[in-house]
Amino acid sequence: MLENPRVAIIAGSKSDQPVVDDAVKVLTELGVSHEVQFLSAHRNPEGLRRYLSSSTADVFIAIAGLAAHLPGVIASTTVKPVIGVPVNAKLNGLDSLLSIVQMPPGVPVGCVGIDNARNAGILAAEIIALGDPGVKGRLEKMREAWR
Repeated sequence: MLENPRVAIIAGSKSDQPVVDDAVKVLTELGVSHEVQFLSAHRNPEGLRRYLSSSTADVFIAIAGLAAHLPGVIASTTVKPVIGVPVNAKLNGLDSLLSIVQMPPGVPVGCVGIDNARNAGILAAEIIALGDPGVKGRLEKMREAWR
C-alpha cells in the first residue's frame, strides 16, 4: 500500500485487471498517486472493511461486474467520492451498470460507461484538481491535446 494515495482503485476480481489498467494508465499520465486493491464485497467483506477503514485516499474508483455491489458497499462506508465502473461480464455489462447507478437515496455512486475506467481515472483526477493546481494544469494540457 502507498502511504498516501490520492485515488484508491478497488476491483472485485483479478479478472478485472484489463479494466483496472486503463484507470492506472490515465492516473499515471496525470501524475495522480494511486494504488490498486483486489477486494470482493462478496468474497472478502471483512478485508474490504479493513482496507476502507485504513485508507487515506481522497477518491475511490470501484470496478465491478455482475451484481456490482462493490461501489455501493464502498459508498456506504465513506463520504468520499466513489466512482463506479461497470464491467462487461454478463448481459453486455447492463446488469453491472444498473446495479451501480440505482443506488438508494443518500448513498450516491458516480458511474461511468461500461468498461470505461479511463473516464473514471479522468473524473477522479478532476475531483483531485479542485484542490491541486498541478493536476488541474495537467488535465488542461490533456484536454487541449484532444482538440
